[in-house]
Amino acid sequence: MTNHGPEAFSTERLAATPLRAAHAEEMATVLADPALHTYTGGAPEDLDTLRARYTRWESGSPDPAEHWWNWVLRVRADGRLAGWVQATVAGPRAEIAWVIGTRWQGLGYAKEAAAGLVAHLLAGGTVHTVVAHIHPDHTASAAVAAAAGLAPTDEWEDGERRWSRTDVTSGAARPRADPRHRG
Repeated sequence: MTNHGPEAFSTERLAATPLRAAHAEEMATVLADPALHTYTGGAPEDLDTLRARYTRWESGSPDPAEHWWNWVLRVRADGRLAGWVQATVAGPRAEIAWVIGTRWQGLGYAKEAAAGLVAHLLAGGTVHTVVAHIHPDHTASAAVAAAAGLAPTDEWEDGERRWSRTDVTSGAARPRADPRHRG
């Protein structure tokens, strides 16, 4: 991975490609179910709002020490987008998040995508700690985090439990990066 943006990666059934504003039309359909916002709040965005958000994400973080890396997830079998994953990277730490459209839930895509993302980030040599924040009642997301090798911690933020995985320990304190760069 470069500091200029995310590099594509793949898993057995998914192709993760850098998210672009051009993906907004198809993703608006993928993300249209209000149930996707049960634990995070908000509501589905209309096409123009989603396109504007993706344009901001594509432009990157205004903080030069932080990188916003976002990928859409394309199911190889049918070529359709099924969701996205993201990482906010600051130094050796990445905060990750994922969303899989309702139609594709229950098929193992979220676990596969999150595990693939964590492996991709750690293989890059820069990231050593991966963190996710999960609502305590969201058992499906907890299972996804566990499948990606993250473990729950005793730390909480905004009512969500922090899950973490560190592969290389450094004595330096790590800055807090916010994966909710939804702007």
